Amino acid sequence: MDFEKQFDIIKRNTIDLITEEDLKERLKSKKNLRIKLGVDPSRPDLHLGHAVVLKKLREFQDLGHQVVLIIGDFTARIGDPSGRSKTRPMLTKEEVEQNAESYKKQAFKILDPEKTEIRYNSEWLDKLSFYDVIKLSSNYTVARMLERDDFAKRLANNEPISVSEFMYPLAQAYDSVMVEADVEIGGTDQLFNLLVGRKIQEAYGQQPQIVLTMPIIEGTDGNLKMSKSYDNYIAFEDEPFDMYGKVMSIPDTLIIKYMRLATDVSENEIKEYEEK
Repeated sequence: MDFEKQFDIIKRNTIDLITEEDLKERLKSKKNLRIKLGVDPSRPDLHLGHAVVLKKLREFQDLGHQVVLIIGDFTARIGDPSGRSKTRPMLTKEEVEQNAESYKKQAFKILDPEKTEIRYNSEWLDKLSFYDVIKLSSNYTVARMLERDDFAKRLANNEPISVSEFMYPLAQAYDSVMVEADVEIGGTDQLFNLLVGRKIQEAYGQQPQIVLTMPIIEGTDGNLKMSKSYDNYIAFEDEPFDMYGKVMSIPDTLIIKYMRLATDVSENEIKEYEEK
């Protein structure tokens, strides 16, 4: 497909695209890009919030690019601090393995398994020596870490931040180095982590990845982001009757947003509904 058409498909519904020029150049080269999504199997169930990102990955697959799904079996044991007001509890290896199997099964409801490379980040993170960890952390400053909104708030409120939480974005960034990601995708709450990936790839002599973020959808309450924690989610594996009931409970103000992000209805048709 013409690179401009590819670009338009990829950009649709995105929030951040850093940088558009980089993406156009790589599409022009007609190279099959490596598109990375890192997921921590901290919970076994996927919901429509996850579907937004997975649908964008499927678009990349349909355009002929290679999706690399990284199961964060190592990083899940640290706990992603994104959007958190306190340190996440660490999971056991057994909990992570069980959740990972469930995650893969559900992700393939959207992704093409034949076009998905699955990697576990314990493959390389378990092998790092303490020297390697120090070397990795030397490429990023504490000041830059504290620019992160959730860290800054906790610091201002005298709430604890563990050193392990500083290590999390560095571990995620190292994943990008190991799989040589051209593009990393995530929700808008992942923007900081994805940008750290660009910096660390440069430090390891790689071309920095393109960062692409997708919107976070509100749950059935119409207010808070969709999350199991808020009990406002529509799970991939809900019973049909329950799924229907939850969808019918969505406030009218969210119908257009859900159509854009969770369906394949064309933009022209969506605009007609929007006008009506």
